[in-house]
Amino acid sequence: MRNNVNRRDFLKISAGVAAGTATAGMGGEALAQGKPAAGFAYKPEKGAKLRVLRWKRFVQGDEDAFMKNVKAFSDKFGVEVRVDNEGWEDVRPKAAVAANVGSGPDVIYGWFDDPHQYPDKLLDVSDVAGYLGAKYGGWYPVAETYGKRDGKWIGVPLGAAGATFVHRISHVQAAGFKEFPKDLGGFLELCKAMKAKNTPAGFALGNAVGDGNSWVHWLVWSRRQDGQREGTRVINSPETVKALEYAKALYATFVPGTLSWLDANNNKAFLDGQVSITNNGISVYYAAKTSTDAKVKALVADIGHANYPIGPTGKPTELHLFSQAFAFRYSKAPNAAKAFMAFMMEKEQYEPWQQAAIGYITQPLKAYESNPIWTVDPKHTPYRDCVKNMTAHSHAGKLGYASAAAMADFIMVNMVAEAASGSKSPKEAAERAQARAQRYYKV
Repeated sequence: MRNNVNRRDFLKISAGVAAGTATAGMGGEALAQGKPAAGFAYKPEKGAKLRVLRWKRFVQGDEDAFMKNVKAFSDKFGVEVRVDNEGWEDVRPKAAVAANVGSGPDVIYGWFDDPHQYPDKLLDVSDVAGYLGAKYGGWYPVAETYGKRDGKWIGVPLGAAGATFVHRISHVQAAGFKEFPKDLGGFLELCKAMKAKNTPAGFALGNAVGDGNSWVHWLVWSRRQDGQREGTRVINSPETVKALEYAKALYATFVPGTLSWLDANNNKAFLDGQVSITNNGISVYYAAKTSTDAKVKALVADIGHANYPIGPTGKPTELHLFSQAFAFRYSKAPNAAKAFMAFMMEKEQYEPWQQAAIGYITQPLKAYESNPIWTVDPKHTPYRDCVKNMTAHSHAGKLGYASAAAMADFIMVNMVAEAASGSKSPKEAAERAQARAQRYYKV
């Protein structure tokens, strides 16, 4: 597979996969046959070898602990495992290539609804998910939404790189706020006050897989929860236009340059002191704590985390960078693949891995809410409930090729960027986003 598979390649490849699996990919007839296995047992094939593809870590502790767990699996079951780490933007197109050509990694840790593009190409892992759910307090609703298709599990959720508003506590207080606002009106006033103090905010408006998608979906959904409902024109709505008008007012408080920011830019800007509020995972805090730069290290005590404010909907409208493992039917070691996915989610492996990454990934299984990582430092706690509060990015629509392609094409991010920057009016941006979405949803 080429290393330079890009977003356009992904859309073409995914369209081919969708066309080749028309009824199974969208209607699920192939997966509707048979019943989920009653139980799960670790029975890797003798002499099995696995190739695993996952996204490259943002926190070093994540990768170190993950590889330690991989070695523990190999030692226990005698299965040789090769792990390839790819850039965030490269995992999704490479998974689509593997599905299309029928060869490649046995197990992939992908993003969001990747498995729903080619469900008939994947192993049924209902036995693994059922076993883990029964053992560890059940799955959060959004994990079931992403992991299941037509009643069967086609993925084993890993969790989400949760996002909060990372901020400088002293700068928020200097702007006249005792605590971080919990409503949209208060949040905008905070950002205006901080801009006046020359301690501005800044959020990614480039095609950032994690940070860009996270905050723009929250912002639009805070006004309307319909999202990209299949068969219904809801993007170009009065509620969306109001959200885009808010985005324009918020953008006026941003530091220059955010239109080109990707997932690493806001981290750097915050640690460099260019911005005092951004949305991010716990990686900024981790970077400050582990930095050898005295100036950066000094930020630790002043870094705060706040969950996204609530809009007129009256409840959380959060989106976080969700990841799950899935295995292809072409694998020569399907039992080993299932065993690997299950093993990595067991308490002996999962809790130490979360701790090593200081909570960079929020769990999809309810039992791990009690992981000490969430209370050992109060600044970790806001990340604990990110998956519990999360809504699938398809929202009221069905996960599949359309929802994946719409996100891969950054329709929501581009819509907010156009309206916020003034390159289009809020109404024009909503109309253009609607037209782009219709190409995939065929409204």
